[in-house]
Amino acid sequence: ADKGYQAAGGSVRTPFKRHRYQPKLSRRQKAVNRAHARIRARGERAIATLKTWKILAKLRCCPRRATAIVQAVLVLHHVETSRCSG
Repeated sequence: ADKGYQAAGGSVRTPFKRHRYQPKLSRRQKAVNRAHARIRARGERAIATLKTWKILAKLRCCPRRATAIVQAVLVLHHVETSRCSG
């Protein structure tokens, strides 16, 4: 999650947030934030890619079947993009 979900707790991971009267973040905290941003960016790109496929907006089936369909869509997308770019 992003910095807006600081109190989410549980298995939700959020980056460190500097508070108003607190000094700068430590090097370790900045490194953790960079690693978190890298992981989060991959998820954001995947979601943006899936949103380009209009068929998924009309998808009405069980989550297990939807997962298989989404995986197939991503494979087709990657095959198509690698074919066009190289």
